[in-house]
Amino acid sequence: MSRYPVSRIVRDLPVSVPFVGPEALSRQRGRSFKARLGANESIFGPSPRAVAVMRDAADEAWMYADPENFELETAIAAFHGVGAENVVVGEGIDGLLGLTVKIAVEPGQAVVTSDGAYPTFNFHVDAHGGRLVKVPFRDDREDLGALLDRAKSVRAAVLYVSNPNNPMGSWWHRDEIARLIAGLPGNLLLILDEAYSDTAPADAILPIDVSNPQVLRFRTFSKAYGLAGARVGYAVGDAALVQMFEKVRNHYGMGRTGQLGALAALADQEYLRTAVAQINRARERIAAIARDNGLMPLPSATNFVAIDCGCARLALGKQSATQSDGAIAKAILDGVLARDVFIRKPGVAPLDRCIRVSCGPDADLDLFAGALRGALDDLRSS
Repeated sequence: MSRYPVSRIVRDLPVSVPFVGPEALSRQRGRSFKARLGANESIFGPSPRAVAVMRDAADEAWMYADPENFELETAIAAFHGVGAENVVVGEGIDGLLGLTVKIAVEPGQAVVTSDGAYPTFNFHVDAHGGRLVKVPFRDDREDLGALLDRAKSVRAAVLYVSNPNNPMGSWWHRDEIARLIAGLPGNLLLILDEAYSDTAPADAILPIDVSNPQVLRFRTFSKAYGLAGARVGYAVGDAALVQMFEKVRNHYGMGRTGQLGALAALADQEYLRTAVAQINRARERIAAIARDNGLMPLPSATNFVAIDCGCARLALGKQSATQSDGAIAKAILDGVLARDVFIRKPGVAPLDRCIRVSCGPDADLDLFAGALRGALDDLRSS
């Protein structure tokens, strides 16, 4: 018997990490990766202005960050044309997702999401005792109609939707998102995860509107802004709902360096446009590499490309007849990893027929191209 108290919820949870990091894989393998293309970071890096500010802030690391995030929240609010009372800053979207579940979900209440969508959200739901209800993807996109119907039928407390989507890179037109919002029943909170909004087509993203208290919009500095290591995200919504975060958030959870870096990055929209252009070019290059190897890239509005490996069955010939598309994708993934290029793949069928490759500079994509050819050669000769 344990000599210390453990809640029933935590006791019954498995010990798990939503994503196995490249650092852990490097430790297991005994060597580092030559290219890091699996974590959807922006290898193009942050604004030089942000880097300079963070470098200077290192001398002030002895100071706590402003626990109210005043300057950053004020700047974000001005950027989106809302009040500072409509913005809450947190330790990346991940941290804010956990707080949102804590605010909105009672133990045992249903939370609806897509099967195969962002697993860190599921991690938070489980940790707070919520009941996950999953809806399959349809045509590699989150099925908005089915998600809403399921949320109504199970009287869910929260509905999670990402637009654009991870892990497939797919997206919905903003009119479809508006239709989803218009159909929300009472007592349902929509978490709209827009981590990839900066790399999406303009017509995919609704203008920020804080008039609906049932909608929380989540954004991040980890993707196109290139500050994944700083862990800065934010949510925008109704002021009364945003105020709930003050009851549960870690007021000293933000680091001063990241706080100031995000402020500088937000002010440098010219650099953001440059970074997004680099991401767009890298998406095209990844797609070309996939096609050159007989694979099919999926359309992407994110800083990664999902590559359908199911069509590799034809190129591989008879030896692939008994393998599922997911098994073929896993073999390709393993072959690329063995050649010291870090990528990932979705874990839920039928999404698991794909590998997922983050955008990066040409030198890294050259390494990926060679590793992919080698992995496919291994499969042909196995």
